[in-house]
Amino acid sequence: MNFVEQVTLQGRYATLEPLAPQHADEIRVAVQDGELWKLFFTMVPKPEAVQDYIDGLLALRERGLAFPFAVRDNKSGRIIGGSRYLNIDAAHRRVEIGGTWYAKSMQRSGINTECKLMMLTHAFEKLDCIAVEFRTDWFNHRSQSAIERLGAKRDGVLRNHMIMADGRIRDTVVYSIIRNEWPGVKTNLQFKLEAGESHVD
Repeated sequence: MNFVEQVTLQGRYATLEPLAPQHADEIRVAVQDGELWKLFFTMVPKPEAVQDYIDGLLALRERGLAFPFAVRDNKSGRIIGGSRYLNIDAAHRRVEIGGTWYAKSMQRSGINTECKLMMLTHAFEKLDCIAVEFRTDWFNHRSQSAIERLGAKRDGVLRNHMIMADGRIRDTVVYSIIRNEWPGVKTNLQFKLEAGESHVD
């Protein structure tokens, strides 16, 4: 059995559904809201590449290496983004939360804060993780700020970490939240949601 099993995470504002082939059409619409694939520091698929994006993530899920979600906005009922557990390390009870993106019209809506709260709660309280990582591009300063607002601490930079599709060599900034920090982080995220404060990746 995989460390991360099939699960749907339901919140007040959003629902994280296991990614499935039938999400393709809605994802194509969502990525066009803001033309997110044009941001060089993200890995959001072009509309014509959405099927390959889904197929690749589902193949990783079959191998127990990732668990991708489609993010559904509860108010509109539309798929408005994606996120996933990746770098799953069952032996050491660690996961990374990443691959997160949202349609531009849904950014700064509180969705990201709630989705991260749901995924962190599942990781620490159901999977009994000892640490959860976040990784982002050196040039994605908005994402770094959002991760820091979640309460994650910066571990360091993996230099020349990835070769991107355009040939650029990416430096990756690594953050983490560890198990003894989780109660405080959880309280902080719940407070942000109750206060109506919104953050995005």
